[in-house]
Amino acid sequence: MSLSISGVTDADSFDEQRIQLYTECGEMAVLGEGLHVNEMNVDTGRLTVEGTVTAIIYGDRARRRKPGFLTKLLR
Repeated sequence: MSLSISGVTDADSFDEQRIQLYTECGEMAVLGEGLHVNEMNVDTGRLTVEGTVTAIIYGDRARRRKPGFLTKLLR
């Protein structure tokens, strides 16, 4: 399965079971198995993931934070 997300501003962490990221609309977590980030471009706000997605959890927009270390590293 392939998942494409737009509006991504930062990624906090990711592994094969969880991708924790921030979007223009707030915090988001993608849960699953065998997750692999194929593309992440914070300039365009695009994130592409492959693997088995079992859940997408949205957080509070107020918890959105400034771009962090991964954002600066991936630019």
